[in-house]
Amino acid sequence: MTADDSRSRALRFDMAVGVGALFVAMFFLAASVDAQPAQKTQSAKATSKKVTAPAPVLEPKAIEILKAACARLAAARTMSFMAVASYESPSRLGPALVFTTKSEVMLQRPDKLRVITLGDGPASEFYYDGKAMMAFAPAENLLAVADAPPTIDAALKKAFDSAAIYFPFTDLVVADPWAAIADGLKLAFYIGQSNVVGGVKTDMVAFANDEVFMQAWIGAEDKLPRMVRAQYRGDTLRLRHQVELSDWKLDTPMSADGFASSKAATASRIPFAQPNPTLPPGLKPLVKGKTTKQPTPKPN
Repeated sequence: MTADDSRSRALRFDMAVGVGALFVAMFFLAASVDAQPAQKTQSAKATSKKVTAPAPVLEPKAIEILKAACARLAAARTMSFMAVASYESPSRLGPALVFTTKSEVMLQRPDKLRVITLGDGPASEFYYDGKAMMAFAPAENLLAVADAPPTIDAALKKAFDSAAIYFPFTDLVVADPWAAIADGLKLAFYIGQSNVVGGVKTDMVAFANDEVFMQAWIGAEDKLPRMVRAQYRGDTLRLRHQVELSDWKLDTPMSADGFASSKAATASRIPFAQPNPTLPPGLKPLVKGKTTKQPTPKPN
């Protein structure tokens, strides 16, 4: 594999950005604005006064919607969905460029997961069966295999720690999605409803911790997330990341054969290790609901 191929794969795996975890944002415009000057009065003292923004709150309605979505996901024994993830990257001209990947996701709790990323960029496949995890590059016919822990949560953490593999929908497939959101939660409010996103009526909520502000569109009837957007406080460029979710199927029968690949078994082996000695710009692992500091990406 060439250095360019490795870099492309690293950038593709960088679609974490996320959350993930995996949700979205305008926190810094809505709840973290600087104090604004008060209107001048005839008094000289009044000219120095400032009006401060309201203190962040956790609105019960927003919390109720988030908890309902998390409970729906946590209760599912099997799950499949399509994830289209987009993230911005700075260009030398100034305006950000947008890169997109599309992934087919299938899981069976507590110990089976398959993620097939179709594009853009080089295709990739990830398989976990409770004993081993495999990262397969079908075009290059390369396979990396490693022993794995007995749960999806632990396997995803090991995949990131050892090979910088991260998925932007991680927060949706962990055993307890609400725990990932609630840890450090500082702000949550209800925005309203939409009839556009996901082709169904959704409730829009925004929520944030000290590092990221997120906005989510959650099905009003089925409580399934349809889109999430995120913006990170540590990113001075305020780049945005988005995941669109569709084709949800919960608690449908799945074959064990779906969590393996016969083609991968004959591929050339490579180490299950990070494709670059340093992490790609923007990569943000989620460990017990906390994210690492995100560096500002360099212009393309």
